[in-house]
Amino acid sequence: MEQKKDGMHYAPKGKPAPVVKPGEFAIAAAHLDHGHIYGMCNGLTEAGARIKWVYDPDSAKVEAFRKAFPEAQPASGESQILEDPEVRLVCGAAVTNERCALGLRVMAAGKDYFTDKAPLTTLEQLRDARDMVRRTGRKYMVYYSERIHVESAVYAGQLIEEGAIGTPIHVDGFGPHRIGNPAARPDWFFEREKYGGILCDIGSHQIEQFLFYCGVKEATVQYSQVGNYAHPAYPELEDFGEAVLLGDNGATQHFRVDWFTPDGLSAWGDGRTFILGTEGYIELRKYVNVGTGDGKGDHVFLVNREGEQYFNVSGKVGYPFFGQLILDCIHRTEGAMTQEHAFQAAELCVRAQNQAVTVR
Repeated sequence: MEQKKDGMHYAPKGKPAPVVKPGEFAIAAAHLDHGHIYGMCNGLTEAGARIKWVYDPDSAKVEAFRKAFPEAQPASGESQILEDPEVRLVCGAAVTNERCALGLRVMAAGKDYFTDKAPLTTLEQLRDARDMVRRTGRKYMVYYSERIHVESAVYAGQLIEEGAIGTPIHVDGFGPHRIGNPAARPDWFFEREKYGGILCDIGSHQIEQFLFYCGVKEATVQYSQVGNYAHPAYPELEDFGEAVLLGDNGATQHFRVDWFTPDGLSAWGDGRTFILGTEGYIELRKYVNVGTGDGKGDHVFLVNREGEQYFNVSGKVGYPFFGQLILDCIHRTEGAMTQEHAFQAAELCVRAQNQAVTVR
């Protein structure tokens, strides 16, 4: 329960569903600044990956990681990982504005890269990442966990693909987070240049979902705004943000993200997504169904011409992204996520952040 109440260390676990033979696909973890590295590695090892190496300048982080993944051997440095021909994919959760530079080094070494979101913080970094992908043919994949590592979000995609709500035309997303004890957070969490701003950071989940559910290839940010309402001791923190986007196919989105999850909520955030289609709508209550006390997440509500339906899909859908990613790295396909999708979401996050009006 404590992990569920702390979003920074929330690492979902699913059922093993290997897509490769034991030892066939070696990966490494490097730069463990965000707890999402555990969720990333959970997903990949459940899909059959073997963690060969782990590296971080802080030995305490390495030892903590090895308690969860004892098969990972401590690397003497980043170079030991990059020079190992057996390593196919490098997972990283560096400080946000350092994630692109790590990815460039990984791809230059001939390996695929899987980074925590947000994958980068500036348009210049995006340009460099696109260029390196073109030159090397390597992957720059992103852990947009609020879709790929949430069973209700996965199921919503399946319902949409089956035509359950017709053509999706609008998404409302709500991504509240619990900040907890600010003093327990790393310093970089409160430095705007390093974490990228709230729309670039946790807003990335919302924008990626819009692109995915509505089949949007490109979009524009119609408006965006941010504020710091309750954390004057941390002037560079944005504790509130919202934006409206317009897709190239006419679909629209509004989303809100914040750091105001109350202490009394049993989860780290009451994440919800509403998807409106031409023939129905879907609501996702991802982590908690407030007031029921059942301790479960992954609630899916579907309304269409057939009536009203409710599904609890916890433990029933799985997380296919990770197995697909491994197979993509092996076969050079794009079944898990296209490179352009990953980069388009990253670009829109940065653009939303760059043009945001400060309201408080």
